Amino acid sequence: MSEELSLNEIKKEWHGTLKAYVIGFLASLILTAISFSIVITKQLSGTALVFTIVGLALIQAIFQLLFFLHVGQEAKPRWETVVFFFMVLVLFIVALGSLWIMSDLNDRVMTNMATAKE
Repeated sequence: MSEELSLNEIKKEWHGTLKAYVIGFLASLILTAISFSIVITKQLSGTALVFTIVGLALIQAIFQLLFFLHVGQEAKPRWETVVFFFMVLVLFIVALGSLWIMSDLNDRVMTNMATAKE
């Protein structure tokens, strides 16, 4: 029974407060509204728009990681945080590797297509 009690205590530590959830939710809504308004009002275009939207998305992702997933807030040895960052690393390797392969294939195949038309 003492084991079960300690698990409940751990769950309470991991669970966020209503204030934290409200702050995270409002921050996500505000960042989404800013992104939406920038696109709809056409205040930015091209590369500036892309970088602004990506920047706002990264800020929103950080808010969600902190306020909803509580990444980095667990007690030591922080295995959940280590697993999360390993997952992010694998995701980047897969995504960047796929882009690299597609770019390489595009260079190899499309250069032959351009010379074949001439």
